[in-house]
Amino acid sequence: MLVSSNPARHSLNCLGAPLMFVLAVFATRHAPAADDSSALDPAATSPLTTRAIEFLATAQTPEGAFSPQAGPAVTALVTAGILKSGRTADDPLVARSLKYLQTFVHPDGGIYKPDSTHKNYETCIAMVAFAAANADGRFDKLLAAADRYVKGLQWDEDESIERSHENYGGAGYGSKKRPDLSNTSFLLDALRAAGNSPDDPAIQKALIFVSRCQNLESEHNTTKFAAKNPDGGFYYTIAAGGASMAGETPEGGLRSYGSMTYSGLKSMIFAGLGPDDPRVKAAFEWCSKHYDLKSNPGMGEAGLYYYYHTFAKALDALGAAKIKDADGAEHDWRAELVTELARRQQPNGSWVNGSDRWMEGDANLVTGYVLLTLSYCRGK
Repeated sequence: MLVSSNPARHSLNCLGAPLMFVLAVFATRHAPAADDSSALDPAATSPLTTRAIEFLATAQTPEGAFSPQAGPAVTALVTAGILKSGRTADDPLVARSLKYLQTFVHPDGGIYKPDSTHKNYETCIAMVAFAAANADGRFDKLLAAADRYVKGLQWDEDESIERSHENYGGAGYGSKKRPDLSNTSFLLDALRAAGNSPDDPAIQKALIFVSRCQNLESEHNTTKFAAKNPDGGFYYTIAAGGASMAGETPEGGLRSYGSMTYSGLKSMIFAGLGPDDPRVKAAFEWCSKHYDLKSNPGMGEAGLYYYYHTFAKALDALGAAKIKDADGAEHDWRAELVTELARRQQPNGSWVNGSDRWMEGDANLVTGYVLLTLSYCRGK
């Protein structure tokens, strides 16, 4: 993947907000709702989002793109973040990006750069953006075509593979690329955004793949790695011999890590599993034991903002107002996460990771991740 050379990049040591704002996060909370939600009042996040969107307005090209060298995915992710921050599809900043993204729509329904090897990834992220802009139904046809396209990329019976095959139900970067949990998670996001119910066949097929990427032996997972590191967390992929970006255990198991565990947890919820399902319980227990807002557990700074995004999305989807850490201390994860993001915001309003891995040296991408993260802190 390409890494942005955005000149606005600054050191992460800069404090992004004054102490008074950090304290104000706790003073602007809603009273708990009937479902014990801890969603933050928009006033708690508006100073962060306002400065972030001001930064993005300066980073947008005249054509409406953000980091166009990376194809449409960064623009789509940023656009979704701006929309979920309260802007509408007719806002000039958003409208330019939507027009730009429409130039990537193909007759097959996919939304991708013509020479792309990441067609599933790009289409899925674009679907989320168009769905967020679709309050009046203007993108119904586009989303329906894209929905058919990404379902056609999923590994299933069309490839003459059985349900027992390690690839079954998964999605990779492009057409029949090796499936992985990250891309399958993006697929589930897109299918949900397009209006599919949890019992849609494509979503239930994806659940099979997701379950097999969990370090938990069960009737849903009898793969060779299931019992080697049975901590309930998730790794990158069971396919092609299995892989974890966090490496292997001495016993030959695949190490669980934060961003994939929250991706797996969110994906299971989107597929209709409830908090009492053993797979969900085991994943949430791993999350509790590894509660951390300073690093991506198991990966350090690598993929930190992708981690923040999956962390917030999963806990919001689960309806978890609080989470206990390994010592039993209870955390209001939303308030603590907003405080951490405020501390990390750059003077120009952006966020950027000191680790360039997975494109997190690109301030546009990372700022888009944070806008989405903040939307889940508000329960949006």
